[in-house]
Amino acid sequence: MLDIKYIRENKEKVKEACRNKKIDFDVDYLLDLDSRRRELLQLIEEKNAMKNQANQRIKEAETEEQRDMLIGQMRELDRNSDNEEDEYKKIKEEFEELMLLVPNVPDESVPVGDSDEDNKEIKRWGEIPNFNFPIKDHVQLAKDLDLVDFERGTKVAGFRGYFLKREAFQLSMAVMNYAADILIKNGFIPMQAPSLVDEKIMRGTGYLPQAKDEVYKTTDGMYLAGTSEVSVMGYHSDEILKEEDLPIKYMGFSPCFRTEIGSYGKDTQGILRVHEFMKIEQVVLCINDKEESVRLHEEITRNAEEILQGLNIPYHIVVNCTGDLGLGQVKKYDIECWVPSQEKYRETHSSSYFFEFQTRRLGIRYKDKNGEIKFAHSLNNTGLATPRILIPLLENNQRKDGSIAIPEVLHKYLNFKEIKR
Repeated sequence: MLDIKYIRENKEKVKEACRNKKIDFDVDYLLDLDSRRRELLQLIEEKNAMKNQANQRIKEAETEEQRDMLIGQMRELDRNSDNEEDEYKKIKEEFEELMLLVPNVPDESVPVGDSDEDNKEIKRWGEIPNFNFPIKDHVQLAKDLDLVDFERGTKVAGFRGYFLKREAFQLSMAVMNYAADILIKNGFIPMQAPSLVDEKIMRGTGYLPQAKDEVYKTTDGMYLAGTSEVSVMGYHSDEILKEEDLPIKYMGFSPCFRTEIGSYGKDTQGILRVHEFMKIEQVVLCINDKEESVRLHEEITRNAEEILQGLNIPYHIVVNCTGDLGLGQVKKYDIECWVPSQEKYRETHSSSYFFEFQTRRLGIRYKDKNGEIKFAHSLNNTGLATPRILIPLLENNQRKDGSIAIPEVLHKYLNFKEIKR
């Protein structure tokens, strides 16, 4: 959430952010509402002061006639105040809901564009494999080697359901342990985070109200998070931290759930786009400083690269254009891994920073060296998500005989070095 003072002082910049992020939002209406809200608040405060003075005069009245006259004036003030307070309450509620829909302003370095088609490649790593035999996609590999059961997954869990079996299950656990070891080595505090979170935390991280169709809601009003970013960010909600403790780096692990309603008809085969998956997330809180956010953004992106380079999976990095940014993101990189069967890169990681967009909503602050209370900045990045990462892992390491080689960095986590039947 942006500071309303910032919106007042940077109206045209916020309007431009709305246009560039393809978000339909009326900034002028919000500011008109804000003006009426402040006007009513001032009237209410002035009348409350008048009531206090009138109460004192009633107590000091020397005659019954004076007291009755003052009481009549007080009742008239009360009647007018009730109308103004009712209007103020309605306007305040609408204002607070609209404030949750104001997009963050993208960094100047973010390219302007309409969709992911306008994202710009900034880095490419690894050699694209040159197979001298007809290759299989991950679905066929999984079926031939009995690694994933899609039919029974659908029978049990509905559309996009799946069972990971045999070496695929072990491989999924191995890549998680491998990624966790790297992030712990790089200074991240590991934690298993709740998947079930309350509405306040979903709103605080920016997934509500605008992405309400993308999340599962339970019968008791709780939500299933699509990333441990949500619960890990809620960990310090309504707290005041110490500047000397920042940055704080967490590695959150949890099951994740997404409805995928917005992707109907996309990637319906296989394990690229599923309703339930496991993910390790990097979540960082730092001081309220743009340079520090930018520095840490590059750092958490490098962490994800280190994981992929160890697995020897070819990838490239794109900087997301304005039309492919979320409501709260200031800047975002997508890391996309090479999928041989599709002859293109597919997104496996995203890396974003938000400034104080999330922390202002969640009340995450810190006391600086001068004793001033400030909102922290927040960042997050995918450490690793499975089963999606298995797609490039299986496809890039397939052999002519139908077997799959296992990257050496995973050998210590497994009791096999290849998958074959």
